[in-house]
Amino acid sequence: MRRVLSGHGASRGSVLGRARVRLPHALEVVEDRIEAELVDAELERLHAAIEAVRNEMHALRDRLHGALAHEVGEFLDLHALLLDDPELLAGMDELIRTGRYTADYALRLQRDRIASVFEGMDDAYLRSRIDDIDQVVGRIHAALHKREAELQGIAGDILVADNIAPSDLAQLHAQGVMAVVTSGGSPLSHSAILARSLHLPLVIGAAHVLQKVNDGDVLAVDGGSGLVILEPDADDLRAHRARVQEYARERKQLHRLRREPTRTLDGVDIKLWANAESREDVAEAHALGAAGVGLYRTEFLFMHRPPELRLAVPDEEEQFRAYRDLVLGMTGRTVTIRTLDIGADKADTTGLALTDEPNPALGLRGVRLSLSRTDLFRTQLRAILRATGYGPIRVLVPMISGRDEMLTVRRLMQRTHRELREEGHAIADHVPLGAMIEVPSAAIALQTFIDTADFLSIGTNDLVQYLLAADRNNEALGDLYSPLHPAVLRLLHGVVRAGRAQGKPVAVCGEIAGDPMFAPVLLALGLEEFSLHPGTFLEVRRAVRELDLTALRARAPSLLRARDRASIERWLAQATA
Repeated sequence: MRRVLSGHGASRGSVLGRARVRLPHALEVVEDRIEAELVDAELERLHAAIEAVRNEMHALRDRLHGALAHEVGEFLDLHALLLDDPELLAGMDELIRTGRYTADYALRLQRDRIASVFEGMDDAYLRSRIDDIDQVVGRIHAALHKREAELQGIAGDILVADNIAPSDLAQLHAQGVMAVVTSGGSPLSHSAILARSLHLPLVIGAAHVLQKVNDGDVLAVDGGSGLVILEPDADDLRAHRARVQEYARERKQLHRLRREPTRTLDGVDIKLWANAESREDVAEAHALGAAGVGLYRTEFLFMHRPPELRLAVPDEEEQFRAYRDLVLGMTGRTVTIRTLDIGADKADTTGLALTDEPNPALGLRGVRLSLSRTDLFRTQLRAILRATGYGPIRVLVPMISGRDEMLTVRRLMQRTHRELREEGHAIADHVPLGAMIEVPSAAIALQTFIDTADFLSIGTNDLVQYLLAADRNNEALGDLYSPLHPAVLRLLHGVVRAGRAQGKPVAVCGEIAGDPMFAPVLLALGLEEFSLHPGTFLEVRRAVRELDLTALRARAPSLLRARDRASIERWLAQATA
């Protein structure tokens, strides 16, 4: 029977396919014991399953490139760390040895023990790690029975689930799954970001979808409007075909913009920089006519290591070659290299980050970690500065909270610069040093240290999260975590205004820079430099070319007077009408 289910469009596209329903994960294993003489064999069976999962994740990791390597690799690395967690492994071994439980039931008991600890934590980020535990446990359980992990897709499927992890999303896309519909999730989650870069339609927050849809049902999914139609009728099918044709025309029109300038209707050129993590990203950015690389994430060199080097920190030569190749790939366009931004909230196999921080998102990460490990930081600065001999480079420092950090970094960089010159390296005379504005204190007290920076880059992902005290990956806070909050817009405007008064270039490099919906707001607030993933370059370029900057700036006062999100959304609707 035909039904219309409404959700929120998180990644555009219109598809028609069969439903594949995955109910929320629950490891249903009955209590079962083994004879004493079978304990060693059961332990061997468990260890073999864990090793099989390790190999499976390494194989998937090796197949990833570009955006997938960054977004999915981080989660796979985290899952690899969980597989090596001594509490998880020793606990299961002990249950099998002393309780003589089967490996399946020991896995279930140990999962429940760890989950109960996480569930009792006050920190929402740490509570959310239960999902990672369940995904790893599910893979081990599948390996114990020598079957494929639960989440497998078939070409033509539309996955219907409570939520979706980035690693699963990448796997499903490779298998030919056409779209994903979830009952939970956030449009600014890692999975939503990845779905957009893959051009995989995604609808989130479709209430009751798990109760209404069964395996094999036909679904028409529109990732733009968020509509999901169960058992579509003739009119629905005609509307679907029209949407498919419209999306195809749109992609064709976008392709024509590859060589066009990013210029507003009233003739103002807007700089589009590229966020990059790989050579593929750099090549795509170059082909799209990017102004340069606005954010190169160096942590991928530390986090995404080959298995034989996963515990080793990349040395100066390895880093230098990566930065040099990055610069050469942009053929003279400026490259912005962000220094190491790693902490206990990311999957770190090198042992650099603390593993027992109670609140890792607010802990020893970014510049804080670099300044606590000056040997590590000095090595990175040497590699970056040596690469300046091959093309223009800017250095961007993450997690800056005030003046002292910037002064310390600048002094260390100047000292390293002198050392390299004395050693005979041909490096640039001047290397711009920038501050990443993602901590509210840095945005509020910018006037106290703006003289220490040559440029500014606003990291809206963390800035919004810290300002609103809302984790963007916590679906329960999806309505609260929004860049369209009066406090966020006023803070952004203050940063842009301070930068302009001091003649310092200001760019925005968070996810909102790559969302064409936010382009009118950012332009109205005074931003003229965006740094975004190449996957959304053309959509943002098209949005900019359809806007009148003078008119938007004239309406900026009314935007800043808005008292709630609804008022800002009305302003946005009028701006794009």
